[in-house]
Amino acid sequence: MISLREVRDSDLSTFWEHLSDPAAQQLAAFTGKYHYDRGLFDSHWAKIRSNPENLIRTVLADDEVVGHVSVYGPPDEREVTYWIDRAHWGRGIATAALTALLELVSTRPLYARAAADNAGSIRVLEKCGFVLTGHDKGFAQARDGEIGEVLLTLN
Repeated sequence: MISLREVRDSDLSTFWEHLSDPAAQQLAAFTGKYHYDRGLFDSHWAKIRSNPENLIRTVLADDEVVGHVSVYGPPDEREVTYWIDRAHWGRGIATAALTALLELVSTRPLYARAAADNAGSIRVLEKCGFVLTGHDKGFAQARDGEIGEVLLTLN
């Protein structure tokens, strides 16, 4: 059973484990400096949790913390993001978590981005109603170079 709840301080150590996984970083590609430094991670999470415009939820699978999902950004540019622990990939958790989050957010359109070669993430977004609306290139820190990126929109 997949459920969402508000983020608790006790979730952050688990999130750090998920976000600092090199294999997951490689697939996600577009990482931030906070994926590699615990101090920056803690500062980042304090900042995003203090912003009332961000909707951030812990993802639970059978009461185990397996990731997080959120909506953030200015009203006309709201974007979704999610991260599921690699040990739980391929079980439909990201799709279920994003579906549950979308039920909490009435704002449309919503936007998403993914590495163009991240078929799993693109599939999750499409299952949740996002459609491919563009292509771009961006610097992927986890891959130390510029790569293709897809842009998706939920109307």
